[in-house]
Amino acid sequence: MTRIPDPGIVTSPARFINRELSWLDFNQRVIEEAENRRHPLLERLRFLSISASNLDEFYSVRVAGLVGQVREGLVAPSADGLTPAQQLARVRRSAARLFAAQQRIWRLLRGELSEAGIRLCATGDLDEAELALMARKFEEEIYPVLTPLAIDPSHPMPFIPNLGMALALRLHDPAVPGFSMDALILLPQQIDRFIRLPQRQKDESDSRGPVPAPEVRFVLLEDVIRQNIGRLFPGMEIAEGGVLRIIRDSDVEFEDEAEDLVLSYETALKQRRRGVGIHLALDATIPESMGREFAAELDVARDDMVVQPDMIGVVDLKQMIVPDRPDLLFKPYKPRFPERIRDYDGDCFAAIRAKDIVVHHPFESFDVVVQFLKQAALDPQVVAIKQTLYRTSRDSPIVRALIEAAELGKSVTAMVELRARFDEEANIRLARTLESAGVQVVFGFTHLKTHAKLSLVVRREAGGLRSYAHFGTGNYHPITARIYTDLSFFTCDPGLAGDSAKLFNYMTGYATPVDMEALAFAPITLRETLMELIEREIAHATAGRPARIWLKMNSLVDSSLIDALYRASRAGVKIVGIVRGICCLRPGVPGLSDHIEIRSIVGRFLEHARIFVFGDGHRMPSHKAKVFISSADWMGRNMDRRVEAMVPITNPTVHAQILGQIMTMDLRDTLQSWTLSSRGDWHRVSPGANPFSAHDYFMHNPSLSGRGSAAREKPQDKDAGRRERPDRLREE
Repeated sequence: MTRIPDPGIVTSPARFINRELSWLDFNQRVIEEAENRRHPLLERLRFLSISASNLDEFYSVRVAGLVGQVREGLVAPSADGLTPAQQLARVRRSAARLFAAQQRIWRLLRGELSEAGIRLCATGDLDEAELALMARKFEEEIYPVLTPLAIDPSHPMPFIPNLGMALALRLHDPAVPGFSMDALILLPQQIDRFIRLPQRQKDESDSRGPVPAPEVRFVLLEDVIRQNIGRLFPGMEIAEGGVLRIIRDSDVEFEDEAEDLVLSYETALKQRRRGVGIHLALDATIPESMGREFAAELDVARDDMVVQPDMIGVVDLKQMIVPDRPDLLFKPYKPRFPERIRDYDGDCFAAIRAKDIVVHHPFESFDVVVQFLKQAALDPQVVAIKQTLYRTSRDSPIVRALIEAAELGKSVTAMVELRARFDEEANIRLARTLESAGVQVVFGFTHLKTHAKLSLVVRREAGGLRSYAHFGTGNYHPITARIYTDLSFFTCDPGLAGDSAKLFNYMTGYATPVDMEALAFAPITLRETLMELIEREIAHATAGRPARIWLKMNSLVDSSLIDALYRASRAGVKIVGIVRGICCLRPGVPGLSDHIEIRSIVGRFLEHARIFVFGDGHRMPSHKAKVFISSADWMGRNMDRRVEAMVPITNPTVHAQILGQIMTMDLRDTLQSWTLSSRGDWHRVSPGANPFSAHDYFMHNPSLSGRGSAAREKPQDKDAGRRERPDRLREE
């Protein structure tokens, strides 16, 4: 029986969870993975480093925005009813708990690492030979790039770059009683902060027993500098001081009306490097008076000055993750290459002509996407390639394929998004490289980000031209594709391929499509289509038919879509959402969201796919349900300020693979899942009597698109063998 709602609940701002606080809750889940003993020790350290990188970005963009609003005196509330000042106060309290948790977990991990033979040493722990070695290293590699800076009225505070670190010291001269001076030494970002020490020789007289794991020891760059302070300030000694680290406002505004968009972006990126100070982390050894002086000089509010007693710059702990201790890392996982492509001797076009294909990354290799574009580049029957590029890797095989296609005379168009945050400079270089090879580079709309993930290949075949389309939920980035869970969908369906061509024309020529056959796209039809699908489920529930909605996305923020889900719940529609990160919907509120359950999966791989399923009057999972994949989360920016695509899945096989395998297995997960309560807090799901990990299942079970044997061939691209990882779980 559907409960009659309290009218106040339906309209109260309290029906929403604050966006910023929800993001901090997500990072809390990441931090807690650093304590999860199911993970190997160095992988736990990686989670801790990732959580710090996440907080760096959060402060430099989101907190910076709140600080700016408060400084401007803005008081307009967010959807949940909080003013910028109220949000900032709550964010500071929540973030302080996260910073404290990072320090506590680092103390825990440091002890466990030491027991495992990986140690961070103080210079006092080194023997004479090691001290001499560090002195030589300082003299030859560190000293030449340091600039000692006195701080006094004639030497004002030097500029410290965003995420920059410095030694802030109070020095005294033993030969001059009562004399002291303040000094600053910037830590060079070109030198690793964690300096690895040579392995000590062990007594090998007793060779019995198993060979012990190699000892791994590090010393910090700042400690080596302290040890050699006399070379920088002759005759001086350190009285007190420590390390500080600054986070600056890194959000930049671009001139939408600039005549030269690239030049406008380059100018804005230079401004980013000198952004306003937002957060100052200080060693506990820095005197409080000195800390206040530095905060004032850097224009950082007292409330954003945080003492971190055990480790400044937790993000740098990733430098301790060494490959020579594989026993402390996840077992290497080699993605399967889709068997469907093998069935056609690697001919992607033949395989796609036979039947639509879905590929589940990272469990199935991203090499298939690379091979699709490489084959297109070399195939003499291919006449045109169109490609969106939001983020990609250095030396990208995707980019190399596009360049090769252009050099072979094909018509190649690359839609490059310059505003992919923190990848803007890389994308500017990418655009220039592509243009120099003859690729037609387009930057799209000045007021919209192009976030859709599309490839379109036009091939000359018997009877005319045939188009092959690739739709993705993730970026064309071979490195992140190894740890992000995403979907690649290949089809030559004329309707979908034709819609893809129209969407490309919209991005390059600004001509709004009016006759799309299947695709919904932002900012024109995506929101409207989702609203219609939700209303259709409401109609089914009202008529007494089964009504179900299953959703998977990174973020659920948009207030109008959330209100539509609330209406659906009040009508009796059963809704389950798997939301990795931000969720502003409050589930399980009597009379508002009784029939909504929200879960989150945080584990070895970063959940990134967007899947939307509507039962359409049938019990789930049903082969008659409406299934969509998309590049878009349910956020205002994705609906209104980006170019996004939502693709209907009508092929029965692909439909069953996405709904019956991926969504069903994700909902079964108990080992890496969390649930959201009506109060807005998250709780880890109990493993129960039969614990189940969706990630483990996908790694060890047959691939979606074939019979599932592990890849028997070498990776399709040299990038595939690297162990590179992104250093943040980036909110895209």
